[in-house]
Amino acid sequence: MPSKRYKKALGLVDANKAYPLKEAVEVLAKFPKAKFNETVDVAFRLGVDPKQSDQMVRGTVPLPHGSGKTVRVLVFSKPGAAAEAARAAGAEYVGFEEMIKKCVEGWSDFDVAVATPEAMTEVRKLGKVLGPRGLMPNPKTGTVTDDLAKAVKEVKAGRVEFRIDKAGNVHVAVGKSNFTPQQINENARSVIEAVVKSRPASAKGIFIRSCTLSNTMSPPVRVDLREFAA
Repeated sequence: MPSKRYKKALGLVDANKAYPLKEAVEVLAKFPKAKFNETVDVAFRLGVDPKQSDQMVRGTVPLPHGSGKTVRVLVFSKPGAAAEAARAAGAEYVGFEEMIKKCVEGWSDFDVAVATPEAMTEVRKLGKVLGPRGLMPNPKTGTVTDDLAKAVKEVKAGRVEFRIDKAGNVHVAVGKSNFTPQQINENARSVIEAVVKSRPASAKGIFIRSCTLSNTMSPPVRVDLREFAA
């Protein structure tokens, strides 16, 4: 049974209407608040086949106001200046062989993994462990680099990754319910623009079939994407 709070939120949104982003954010802001600081999420249903390698949708985008989440960063790097720079930039965990061993044993108490190209020779062996959790470092997302300090700072500042799942959907957290409507609007706009630009060349027909904005415990608000048309 839906809660009274959820039912009240349902009464504030027209399920048959797609709202311009600014209005969608305003509707979301009117929903009754939960007893915790909910995550605000943008969800996309894409018109591509995720089983086709040439239709993979993946990328990163900096959120102007951060995600509101404390991001724990693991850096795979041999001892040296780059590793020390990563620590100075705020990485919670920095190491090489000992960190690889911990991951093999099932440890995953981190949100983002970054590695030097040199370290990837061994780290890529963790593909079966980190891959399914979306934690594998990847050059396309800026998490395989010699400039570890820059990568750590960008992740900490609010750079988020988006990636299509097996069902053809993309979910990206764009803030918390205690953010201002303007902050949510600007963060969501950055993500929508990035996903629109990530359309694979091989994609046919409608690329984004639907886009919704929601809180953790709220009904979704449909977003009208016509203002983002290329």
